[in-house]
Amino acid sequence: MYINKAMVYGNLTRDPEMRALPSGQQVANFSIATNRVWKDKAGVKQESVDYHNIVMFAKLAELAAQYLKKGSSVFIEGRMQTRSWDDATGKKYRTEIIADTMQFGPRAAGGFAGGAPATGAPTASKGGKSAPVAASELETIEYPEEDINPDDIPF
Repeated sequence: MYINKAMVYGNLTRDPEMRALPSGQQVANFSIATNRVWKDKAGVKQESVDYHNIVMFAKLAELAAQYLKKGSSVFIEGRMQTRSWDDATGKKYRTEIIADTMQFGPRAAGGFAGGAPATGAPTASKGGKSAPVAASELETIEYPEEDINPDDIPF
């Protein structure tokens, strides 16, 4: 068995571009910038930036177009795919991540994209399995009033 899995967390370099396929299915394209920081042998801090092309379909594409904009943080899981086509200058290639799931990152104002609270990021998945959650719909955890004694824990 082979595995084709990509996971990236970064910031959008441009607003999502929405289009429709001839079948009517929605498609969103955008790119994400990720960075890596390390120290070289001399102890000097180095940094490199990579850009990843993201493609989303159907409901996931609509959610991206609605909630994401240039500079937004997002975590994407999907698969890698390379397309090729002939151009006037020769054969062209483009490697993309076809997104399966998306999780919004924190906004500059402290909340999450889509108006969700800072206690957890809303998630969205391909096929409409889950969608952004409004603050009033989130379940809350009620903790006991008294302190927990570690000796009472059975393991």
